Amino acid sequence: MISADLSSAAPSRLGSRLYFTEFATPIGLVQLRGSAAALTGIFMEAHRHQPVAPVDATRDSAPFRDARRQIEEYLAGDRRHFTLPLAATGTDFQSEVWRALTAIPYGTTMSYGELARRIGRPRAVRAVGLANGRNPLSIVVPCHRVIGADGALTGYGGGVARKRYLLELERAVAQRT
Repeated sequence: MISADLSSAAPSRLGSRLYFTEFATPIGLVQLRGSAAALTGIFMEAHRHQPVAPVDATRDSAPFRDARRQIEEYLAGDRRHFTLPLAATGTDFQSEVWRALTAIPYGTTMSYGELARRIGRPRAVRAVGLANGRNPLSIVVPCHRVIGADGALTGYGGGVARKRYLLELERAVAQRT
C-alpha cells in the first residue's frame, strides 16, 4: 500500500527546503525530488512532462534513502508495494486519477477506458490519459500499468521501452509467486 497525499494542496505542507538526488537503475538514471517530509517527483532520463527542477533545490541523497531502497527493491523484483510519504502537485482531477492508479494490482494492466469508468467518468478517457501522463511519481504511482484498449503499450513518460520493462518485470514476479 502507498502512504500518499495525492491532493493538489499537499505540497504546501512540505516545508520550504527542497532536495533532489539521482541514482543509476536497470532502467537508467532516476531522479527523486521532494522535501524531508515527502517525495514529490520520480523522473527518468528524457522523461516527458518533467517539470524544471527548482533552482533552490539542494542535491542530497539523505532525504531519499528509503525511497531509493524501495525503488531498488521493486526493480530487483523484491517489492510489490511502496510505503512512502508522497505529495504530488496536480489538479483535483489529476489527483483523482493518480489515486485510482494506486489501486491497479501489481502485475496487472488496465485500459484508459476502464480507469475512466473506475473513477466514475466513463467519457473522460482522453482526460484520464492526459492526467496519467502528468503523473509526477512514476513507478510508485503505477501509471505504467495503463495500456490502450487493444492491449497496446501506449505512451509513458519514461518511454515505451521502460514501460515494457516494468510490465514484464511485474508479470515475471507475479508468475513466480
